[in-house]
Amino acid sequence: MNSPEKMPNQTHKNLNTHTYGKLWLLIWWLFFNPMTLFSQKITVDAQKEFQTMHSFGASDCWSMAMVGKYFPPDKKNKIVEWLFSQELDSKGNPKGIGLSMWRFNIGAGSAEQGIESKITNEWRRTESFYSEGMLDWKKQEGQQFFLQAAKRYGVPYTLGFLNSSPVQMTKNGLAMGSGQLGEWNFNPAKINEWTDFLYQVAAHFKFNYLSPFNEPQWGWGPGKNGLASQEGTPVNNSDMAWAVRKLAGQFESKGLKTSIVIPEAGQIDYLYQKNSNRKNVQQDNQIETFFSPTSPHYLGDLKAVEKLVCGHSYFTTSPESLLIKKREDLHKEAEQYKLGFWQSEYCILGDNAGEIKGGGVDLGMKTAMYVANVIQADLVHANASSWSWWLSVSANDFKDGLIYIFNKDQKGEKEANKYDADLYDSKLLWAMGNYSRFIRPNMKRIEVNIDQEKCKISGFRDKNKVVLVLVNQGEEFQVNLPEFKKHGKVKSYVTSERLNLAYQPVNSEKIQIPKQSIVTLVYQIK
Repeated sequence: MNSPEKMPNQTHKNLNTHTYGKLWLLIWWLFFNPMTLFSQKITVDAQKEFQTMHSFGASDCWSMAMVGKYFPPDKKNKIVEWLFSQELDSKGNPKGIGLSMWRFNIGAGSAEQGIESKITNEWRRTESFYSEGMLDWKKQEGQQFFLQAAKRYGVPYTLGFLNSSPVQMTKNGLAMGSGQLGEWNFNPAKINEWTDFLYQVAAHFKFNYLSPFNEPQWGWGPGKNGLASQEGTPVNNSDMAWAVRKLAGQFESKGLKTSIVIPEAGQIDYLYQKNSNRKNVQQDNQIETFFSPTSPHYLGDLKAVEKLVCGHSYFTTSPESLLIKKREDLHKEAEQYKLGFWQSEYCILGDNAGEIKGGGVDLGMKTAMYVANVIQADLVHANASSWSWWLSVSANDFKDGLIYIFNKDQKGEKEANKYDADLYDSKLLWAMGNYSRFIRPNMKRIEVNIDQEKCKISGFRDKNKVVLVLVNQGEEFQVNLPEFKKHGKVKSYVTSERLNLAYQPVNSEKIQIPKQSIVTLVYQIK
């Protein structure tokens, strides 16, 4: 046993060793994690404005035909709430993502043909309102349920789109193309019936917008077995221009307020590329083709045609350098003709340079973070004023849905999920809500930057609010909140591994941004 005289010295020695150890541990931690001590800075120039925002949307293809017609009311209503609600629960959390655009697929009639349609998947056959000059408004019952729900919840904009013309108007009597690129599956002798049909549908449902063509660059034809998986047809630029002129004439002569939007390019680079793999079939360079006054296919003088171009972000999102460059090139071309841009359809397809694969359901943050990065790029580098996801509800084992419907391990568009299924909300649903719920129509995108390399930011404002959206691909860090003149309490909404668009109180001038998260800051301006 140590003598009393020696014990204090030994204790002093142990304390010094312990203190030095803690100090070196702190230095090591700060070296590798400097953000734990130093807050990052957000800079905002609210006077520097870019595009005026229009909407965030999703489509009713194809599952809504089944869900809206057959599912129990409580499950249909839960889907409606998740997609359209702008209400908050008792704790201040959003009940839904508040979509501001709903895209309705105007069917071609392959469902009535059944197996004779040569479309293998029943879920992807659609009914048609058209039947030899007669219109039956009871068709597409399941889809109509969600369209009416969108209107009931105050969704500002609805859009009707076609994958194929009604089968009675096509060359082959089917809702799929021949497989030849550029060959529109349409009987030109039916053009007056076609324009009248679309006029009546748009007028009946009071669509704000109508998109008469979808992804014209793809073949949409039968496979080697003579069968196809869904409705669709290619279209070349000259045929599209001819048909749109006819349709615009019909809308204008009858005073219809529905606006026509084109061309729904299958990839955004077909909007501006002049020597792509679709040049020989007249399916690229679509901005100049349709909106240059010197073009023989000029449509920019038609009152019924909206002064913007629609395109899909597929196959242009990886790697990061390509993601940004293609969007900057698109914006440069669109700006030359004073056109807006809508990113009107996207989900994860392909292998994306090894970054993420389309196959396999992912309800977690990996898909949510990847898509949030795409939304950020489309808004900031392509100046998209509208952004839409593909399937609002999916039964597939694929990264194509916001909400999923499965019965246990029964994944897929099959009988087991047709009449009822369990509902699964995804992190992607709520991540999209970080944008759609708070960035409302007519807000202006503004200049905003952040000092954190792994975090991207975008900003938006109107006379009442400033909204900042942070997409943090890195570790947790602390940030100083910017100040605005006469702003009230700041609110924060977080989607992360732990939270789903959850309200988080802001009680200081600094907040923590969780790792791998999307954070929306909402400033109420007094």
